Amino acid sequence: MKIILWLAVFFIYIGSSHTAFAVSAGTNGISTAFSKDSTSVGIVAGSGTAFNDNYTILGVGAGFYLAEGLEFGLDVQHWFSGNPSITKISPKITYVFTQPKVVKPYLGAFYRRTFYGDYNGIKIDDTNSYGYRVGAYFSTNNSVSIGGGIVYEKFTDCNAVYNCSSTYPELTFIVSF
Repeated sequence: MKIILWLAVFFIYIGSSHTAFAVSAGTNGISTAFSKDSTSVGIVAGSGTAFNDNYTILGVGAGFYLAEGLEFGLDVQHWFSGNPSITKISPKITYVFTQPKVVKPYLGAFYRRTFYGDYNGIKIDDTNSYGYRVGAYFSTNNSVSIGGGIVYEKFTDCNAVYNCSSTYPELTFIVSF
């Protein structure tokens, strides 16, 4: 738990110190969140279950806004404290509707490659999936946003006997600079 707290403090500090500089130098005091040429950094901390085991999940994501509201990014998660270890790498594209003042809806799509460690000495094949997300960001100040939404994920290397898709909630904390 201390690691999660330190990561949160670190990203808030980094985001805050760079945000003050970016806002004063680049935008004449206008918020940089979701703006063209701005960068976002998000963190993931939580828990999950797979292979009948419980995991601690830590991750980080970064994105770059090529246009107002249009982000291209990469998320990386590592699931540990369970067997096997799991690492997920996800390139993504997200569009944030920037017109509303406080609540900003978003739509996104992603591809995900999941890498597995050995499971009791047996190699598990890595998997591919793709999906979409919908939700909304709530701005807490000029550069920090909290988001929530729903994610749908479809697994491509799936045996039809099993459920080959998953729908789950997401909660995000983002610092833009």
